[in-house]
Amino acid sequence: MAEQNKNAQEQDLNKLLKVRREKLAELQENGKDPFQIVKYDATHHSQEIKDAFDELEGKSVSVAGRIMSKRVMGKASFCNIQDLKGNIQSYVARDNIGEESYKDFKKMDIGDIVGIKGEVFKTKTGEISIHATAVTLLSKSLQVLPEKFHGLTNTDLRYRQRYVDLIMNPEVKDTFVKRSKIISTIRRYLDGQGFMEVETPMLVANAGGAAARPFITHSNALGEDFKLRISLELYLKRLIVGGLERVYEIGRVFRNEGVDTRHNPEFTLMELYQAYTDYNGMMDLTENLYRYVAQEVLGTTKIVYNGVEMDLGKPFERITMLDAVKKYSGVDFNEIHTLEEARAAADAHHVEYEERHKKGDILNLFFEEFVEEHLIQPTFVMDHPIEISPLTKKKPENPDYVERFEFFMNGWEMANAYSELNDPIDQRERFKAQEELLAQGDDEANTTDEDFMNALEIGMPPTGGIGFGIDRMCMILTDSAAIRDVLLFPTMKSMGAAKNEANNAAQSAPAEKTVEKAIAEVKETYDFSNVEVEPLFKDMVDFETFSKSDFRAVKVKECEAVPKSKKLLKFVLNDGSGEDRVILSGIHDYYEPEELVGKTLLAITNLPPRKMMGIDSCGMIISATHLVEGREGLNVLILDDKIPAGAKLY
Repeated sequence: MAEQNKNAQEQDLNKLLKVRREKLAELQENGKDPFQIVKYDATHHSQEIKDAFDELEGKSVSVAGRIMSKRVMGKASFCNIQDLKGNIQSYVARDNIGEESYKDFKKMDIGDIVGIKGEVFKTKTGEISIHATAVTLLSKSLQVLPEKFHGLTNTDLRYRQRYVDLIMNPEVKDTFVKRSKIISTIRRYLDGQGFMEVETPMLVANAGGAAARPFITHSNALGEDFKLRISLELYLKRLIVGGLERVYEIGRVFRNEGVDTRHNPEFTLMELYQAYTDYNGMMDLTENLYRYVAQEVLGTTKIVYNGVEMDLGKPFERITMLDAVKKYSGVDFNEIHTLEEARAAADAHHVEYEERHKKGDILNLFFEEFVEEHLIQPTFVMDHPIEISPLTKKKPENPDYVERFEFFMNGWEMANAYSELNDPIDQRERFKAQEELLAQGDDEANTTDEDFMNALEIGMPPTGGIGFGIDRMCMILTDSAAIRDVLLFPTMKSMGAAKNEANNAAQSAPAEKTVEKAIAEVKETYDFSNVEVEPLFKDMVDFETFSKSDFRAVKVKECEAVPKSKKLLKFVLNDGSGEDRVILSGIHDYYEPEELVGKTLLAITNLPPRKMMGIDSCGMIISATHLVEGREGLNVLILDDKIPAGAKLY
């Protein structure tokens, strides 16, 4: 029955699309092709007319926008026009625009873009409207907008078709108008503080300045590989060396990492550097900047995110990482002097660490585990361990720690700042330590940038520097739940790539070839000649023992990266029981969360709950592993979607 309804809906849609194309053809035949119109002079936006009604009543105005609703009533009709600033009603009467024009108007569709000229008036119900004297079709919409009252609600489709999202959801447009204002306000503030905006390369030979895995690309002209920048830092510091004492850049950076509610592979970063100041100067600047932006864009320094009020008007709290960890975990790292003692504390408090982690790394793990979630109000966390801060000046009185702070709101890191390291000898040692980590398998570690080292040796003054995540700032100030809600076009997995490839093959093939044949030709083939699989178990398992494992088909309702883990994905699953099941699986190296949402997987559901990163994992997702030249490959077993959730596998 559902399949029949779907087919009927598709047939209805195809008819509507066909009618729209027929209407366009008729217009073109009659010399009224809307696509030949090159401009339209609109005098006002909708909201401007409403705001200045007393002044504009009875006067002629013109607006341009999209028809969002239309009510035809014989010789007179109403339509609602949406433009950048909002929407306004128009009264369209045959006697005012002429019989021929009225016939054309009646054939217009929801979604068409029109220009309307007429007099401003107020209807009997008190609605400010335009009494049309002329209606001009400016662009014919050949697609059908989503149903009016429900709008575009499919989240994935909203992100992919942002243009439709902006049309159907006014609050989305408001978010991006505010984002634009946030960025322009930041620029205005910094320009007023004597900062100079600059632009630095995106294609770099050495992607440094942060702990992140870069994207790699290739220049055909130069015959060498380049990386997309992961940070703005090292080039901006070169400019400080060159005597530009206050510089900033707002630009895209790229990190080849996971996708979740707070991370996108490309995002907007602002970094600024100021000569002759330190991280205390950066704290003052951050506090003043946030306060100024909130007041200018929102009209208040009290903001609400996810129902929680945060007050930017009060002085921001300042606390050291040591004191914060002691406050929220009860562990005093001032009393921990050796790596062995740090590991013992971690073991006692169930904090997971790796063999390569030093005492400072473990302090940071405690901070992430016990502190971050409590930092809701604006807070500066200062004085980080040197192990996690390779570009920062040591504290003169305690060289195990550095002059660095992270700015937190809502439990999120919003900014990261240093008293910048300007000692070239110390810097080279730090780079060397990073390269050792790289050799140990840390693919986020930095390598030595020799040109940057040369700049430091020429001499960089004492400098304060900071990096702001612009996207998170926009999330906080617009009360947006996910980073994709503040990115106009977030990074998404391509849809229909195989289909497009097949269509291209069909178009370039001889005429007698079918699309089916083309699909068969481009179907991916696999070479298993160098693949190793684990040997089969020699020991037999009795049938009764095996049969106690409950293998079930599960539908992925939600999937996201587990915070603080590079490998774990958290699945929320429909297992057919009526209650959500949570399973964690270490497959993030192979899959991004969005790839698996909606898929049907195979899971063992009767395993006892197992704590992973503090979350109960209730079962196991089944994957197939193999080795290729010593590296592990992994494929999640994805089942046919026709299998219902909870189906038992025998």
